[in-house]
Amino acid sequence: MAATDFKDYYTILGVSKTASQEEIKQAFRKLARKYHPDVNPGNKQAEASFKEVNEAYEVLSDVDKRKKYDQFGQYWRQVGEGGYPGGGAGVDMGGFDFSQYGNFDEFINELLGRFGGGAPRGGPQSYSYGTPGGRPGGGYGGFGDFGFQDVGAGGAQDTEAAITLTFAEAFAGSQKRFSLGNETLDVRIPPGAKPGNRLRVRGKGQFNPMTQQRGDLYLKVELQPHSFFQIEGDHLVCEVAITPDEAALGASIDVPTPDGSVNVKLPAGVRSGQSLRLRGKGWPLPKGGRGDQLVKVAIVPPKDMSQQEREYYEKIRAIRTYDPRSHLQQVKL
Repeated sequence: MAATDFKDYYTILGVSKTASQEEIKQAFRKLARKYHPDVNPGNKQAEASFKEVNEAYEVLSDVDKRKKYDQFGQYWRQVGEGGYPGGGAGVDMGGFDFSQYGNFDEFINELLGRFGGGAPRGGPQSYSYGTPGGRPGGGYGGFGDFGFQDVGAGGAQDTEAAITLTFAEAFAGSQKRFSLGNETLDVRIPPGAKPGNRLRVRGKGQFNPMTQQRGDLYLKVELQPHSFFQIEGDHLVCEVAITPDEAALGASIDVPTPDGSVNVKLPAGVRSGQSLRLRGKGWPLPKGGRGDQLVKVAIVPPKDMSQQEREYYEKIRAIRTYDPRSHLQQVKL
């Protein structure tokens, strides 16, 4: 990756380099809602921004990836793929100036020269490191829209790729087609794939010319953010807004599920943040069946009220006997 291709993930998410994981998560959710394709149908610029936001969050939300990104800048991904081949372990690269190199291949070839693996920069080079997406030195070829890396350690080389699915594709299962070098692969995604799941495709990894063998391809599942649903552990989670009167008196409301809307009974006195469980309406489980859907309640007061509504709220305030903060009078340090 040339320096001009470098993406400042902190700037993309609009956070500082010292931002906490929670701040990064909040910024991501805000931007994901703003640029989501469902909110911006046919808007190519919004779609591009949505992909950038996803890419930035995928890196900065992972502690190890973020550490490498902060240390190595635009070369963090290549360094994270195993450093240089054939070199010694434990080389400290902290504070190293990478800006003097046009790309990562130049850096690797000079590094190989220093440790006896090739000629120094500027002279004849006997080895070139194959970076993702290119073929220097017989490296592996492009992989469509999927970035990938060598995860093997000698012998046949396994390869890992990130594959992004919509919630609908992951829920119901799908078939994805993409190119790997000169090959076209059709991969079946089983129902219920979740973020972090790794799908194995045998014999489609990197080719090792020494052993004449190919490793396996591992597809790491990532999900595009959904405007309503989220996945937390084994649960499908959503948040539904209710009015103060529905919270006080109870109500019957319609809640979307993967199978369509269902009617949910709200008990009188339900509290904001409380979750209601819809059994068997959640995410598909690996061994069959479905998990649960959790409906988080958020009590939302009206922003604009009619004169009559305001008068009734004032009457309720005047006659109200319940004080939810009465216990605070006893609070002391």
